[in-house]
Amino acid sequence: MSQTLNQLFHSTAARLSSRPALRFKSDGGWKDLTWAQVEEAGMQAANGLLAEGLVKGERIGLLSNTRPEWLLADLGSVLSGAATVTLYQSNTAEECAYIISNSELSLVFAEDETQLAKLQSVRSEIPSVKRVVLFSGEGDGDWSLSFDSFLAQGETYAEQNPSALETRENSIGADDLCCLIYTSGTTGRPKGVVLTHENFVYEGNVIRQTNILGEDDVQLLFLPLAHVFAQVLKASWFSTGHLLAVTGIDTLLDDMAAVKPTMMAAVPRIFEKIYSATMGKARGGDGLAGKLANWALDHGEKMAEVAIAGGRPQGLGWTIAKGLVYKKIGVGLQEKFGGRLRFFVSGGAPLSKKINWFFSFAGVEILEGYGMTETTAATCCNLPGTGRIGTVGAALPGMEVKIAEDGEILMRGPGIMKEYWRMEEATAETIIDGWLHSGDIGELDEDGYLRITDRKKDIIITAGGKNVAPQPVEGELAASQFIGHAVVHGDQRKFLSALVTLDMDNIKAYAEANGFSVSDREDACKNATVVALIQGIFDKVNAGLPKYSTIKKFALVPVEFEAGTELTPSLKVKRRLVEKKFVAYLDGMYEG
Repeated sequence: MSQTLNQLFHSTAARLSSRPALRFKSDGGWKDLTWAQVEEAGMQAANGLLAEGLVKGERIGLLSNTRPEWLLADLGSVLSGAATVTLYQSNTAEECAYIISNSELSLVFAEDETQLAKLQSVRSEIPSVKRVVLFSGEGDGDWSLSFDSFLAQGETYAEQNPSALETRENSIGADDLCCLIYTSGTTGRPKGVVLTHENFVYEGNVIRQTNILGEDDVQLLFLPLAHVFAQVLKASWFSTGHLLAVTGIDTLLDDMAAVKPTMMAAVPRIFEKIYSATMGKARGGDGLAGKLANWALDHGEKMAEVAIAGGRPQGLGWTIAKGLVYKKIGVGLQEKFGGRLRFFVSGGAPLSKKINWFFSFAGVEILEGYGMTETTAATCCNLPGTGRIGTVGAALPGMEVKIAEDGEILMRGPGIMKEYWRMEEATAETIIDGWLHSGDIGELDEDGYLRITDRKKDIIITAGGKNVAPQPVEGELAASQFIGHAVVHGDQRKFLSALVTLDMDNIKAYAEANGFSVSDREDACKNATVVALIQGIFDKVNAGLPKYSTIKKFALVPVEFEAGTELTPSLKVKRRLVEKKFVAYLDGMYEG
């Protein structure tokens, strides 16, 4: 008989009852809850849902940043046989209304009064919601209720109905809906992905079996729990029994130093920011030490190019560069990361090979993985000690991957979703003969390691009929410390162009070092020296590309892309939205 996620949790909680399970900030410090305490709180939340009259399979929503209450409320959903529907705290009221009405939520856990106001503004559009429970705030005691009051309600219900929760848990099956996650919707309406208990139990156990996480690990989680990546990390917590510390992105580096994690997962944008800040600092030195650092970093970039081409970084100069500079950078990074980090896991989007090699040279391992919401996140992953930079690893045990004739990646196995929520036609188009059609383009090497080359729908076909995959080029451009984001454009155009945002911290440092100043983004985008600097980056990237895929022109846009506008909550660029928003910049590059 297949195991359910609630059974997996109870098994771990019983085995490790007195060990710390959950760490979070409280009253200016860090607080721990043991597995027994987490179990007790989760059961209170589950009884609170039963007190609200929720039946098995009914959907509840979570609209909040990552925080301990999110995990406890979600655990309550798992234990009560309800199904969690995740919403990003950055979702607009209209986006929330669509997801809530489409999934027919009965109850929503919301972070605070701000999120409550968002729901109140569309209340007439979400008649299925009978209650909103606030993690912070008291509510009105009617439609909205405080989390403490909700838990107290659960405690009273348990006293009056001592066997109700056990009866409900015994009715839960492995094929039952556990979590409904809506795709981020970079194009069109998001689709609800139906993920079962079996999906999450498989993912949690395979992460343990492959030693990505183990019982003695400490994981720092800052990713939005609304994303499937974080939901799978939660499942691995249930499976392994490691200590999970939760925080937000704003204080991430400080919290890494405090928590001292052994593993942390992130999206590529985080590594790009750390790389950019590290390079800016390392290249900003004065005198002989500064010249040595720049020489070593230049040499390292050449060695990264050698490695990307399949060669082996070597030579006396490289030995000197590693010993004098990269080793020092590595020591500094490990101190920032808390000193116990075994490795990072990167997912959600491709990570620049150049950036990954930089971290590797500094002794920091980043394991790239690959999956989709529709595959319960991880399908492939590089494993500790055997990772291959430039790939996303081989298929995890139990999963199968093959490449279709047109290059599309196909997958099947226990991680594949059950279906799209109430969308039979879309499900049938996506899962054919048991194989999920990913929409991604890739290739497998002789050892089964997968390399992603692009999104099928993102392939640019120029006016000359050439097919260009934009993501690898964008990754190379974004690897520069001076570029925030780069978006390649050119579908049905006579040449390729790009929109570029600037990394203002490093641009300002560069300006100061070179005897000029820029006051803001608008000023920097118009500055001839800055434009020349970015042109040099394009020239270098273009030199390694076939002529038809070189970027002929670029435009600097005086904004910073942000989650909820130009970026999805998982920090991927909304390509079509960006192209529409900055169409005047794009059209301007093709005039004349």
